[in-house]
Amino acid sequence: MVDQQTEGGGEAPTRGKQLTFAVSEEQLAALQSIGRRIIREPFTGRPWAELTFYLLTGGIALVGLAFVTATLALGIALAITVFGLAILAAAIRSARGFGGWQRALARSMLGVHVEDPEPFTARRGFFGWLSAAMRDRVGWRAIGYLAIKVPWTLLGFYVAFSLWWDAFVCFAHTFLFAGQGRLPVFGLVTDLFPHAFDVNNGGFTRAVLIFLSGVIFFFAAPWVMRGFVNVDRLLIGSLLGPDPMATRVRSLEQARTHTVDASAATLRRIERDLHDGTQAQLVALAMRLGMAKEKLADTNDIDLDRVRELVDEAHRGAKEAIAELRDIARGIHPPALDIGLEGALATLAARSAVPSELTMGLRTRPTPAIEAIAYFCVAELLANVAQHAQASRASVSCAQQGTWLRLVVRDDGRGGAQLSTIGSSSSGLAGLIDRVRAVDGRLNIVSPPGGPTVVTVDLPLSV
Repeated sequence: MVDQQTEGGGEAPTRGKQLTFAVSEEQLAALQSIGRRIIREPFTGRPWAELTFYLLTGGIALVGLAFVTATLALGIALAITVFGLAILAAAIRSARGFGGWQRALARSMLGVHVEDPEPFTARRGFFGWLSAAMRDRVGWRAIGYLAIKVPWTLLGFYVAFSLWWDAFVCFAHTFLFAGQGRLPVFGLVTDLFPHAFDVNNGGFTRAVLIFLSGVIFFFAAPWVMRGFVNVDRLLIGSLLGPDPMATRVRSLEQARTHTVDASAATLRRIERDLHDGTQAQLVALAMRLGMAKEKLADTNDIDLDRVRELVDEAHRGAKEAIAELRDIARGIHPPALDIGLEGALATLAARSAVPSELTMGLRTRPTPAIEAIAYFCVAELLANVAQHAQASRASVSCAQQGTWLRLVVRDDGRGGAQLSTIGSSSSGLAGLIDRVRAVDGRLNIVSPPGGPTVVTVDLPLSV
């Protein structure tokens, strides 16, 4: 607002307002970057690949839906016979093929990697094949994709492809469409402005406006088409990829296999530690006590110094055996968890070689299995921070989000943390992923070069 003063020095009422906009250098640079990208985008290969993909896959989907619909209708009409059921099964199986073409085009033209669903597994005999085909979830999901893809393609043709065509028409109207009363444009824009493309009205001014409209269409078309293609990507990933239920079962089976292998390795390690360490010390303890007993049995010549030495060695061996047993037991179940997860994590943070800050936000205590996994995850991550991160500080956050427990370990180190499969699969970050996946949890690592490193672990509160 601008203040005005009278000649006598008094202030006069404000007669108007002046609006000013302050734009920082960062905002200006961002706007310039967006502008350059908008101008450059139509001259790159991606918009044309997306346009070709959309038209090609739309045509294939149209043919596929027509074929599957006709086949299903014929099969339903003849469903009272085995021949009709076979036609229905063949229709479902053919939908798998159309879905495979869509995935292949998405990989080759868009660079979108969609995993193939589980292969069709038929039972023995004709009726076994018929039953498996009728229950093929992948085929039914492919039919659902075709049913959604065709109307979505028609809508994209009307909204997005029409911009490409209208841009071409507006650029070439002077050369190719001279003398026509109305340009051959179509689409949403022309329906909203029905009289904007009448060539006979306006002369040169109208021709310039039509050309400028073509410029706007040309630079807007890639982004509108990309929106439709992105929705198509989601459809392909959700309907033509692996069955979510089968993927979940397979991931749980893999996690169970890793957990069983890790448990077997842990049992072998405990057995080896007991056999090679504690058992050997107990045998030596028994031998020393036996030697001391023999010395004491000889009442005529008792070497008290030697007996005292044997007893001291036996005592020392007993304490070492107890310490080893305590370490082995700690690897099975951390004693710190007896007081709860909050106290256990506080102990880890206090004992960390890197100064660590703990933040807790739990309302419900997790099950013992989840507490143990959370404890070992934080212990391993803080050990990695101390050994590899070259960090000055670290923080641990433990919070409850609905029915999930979220652990976040952050450090200000050098970053660059990556998963490694070198060494034991039950140790390091790879071992943590196996632990987390065993209970259907998730682990995410963000560690750019130069840091910071943020590791997020999501665990269910109960299993």
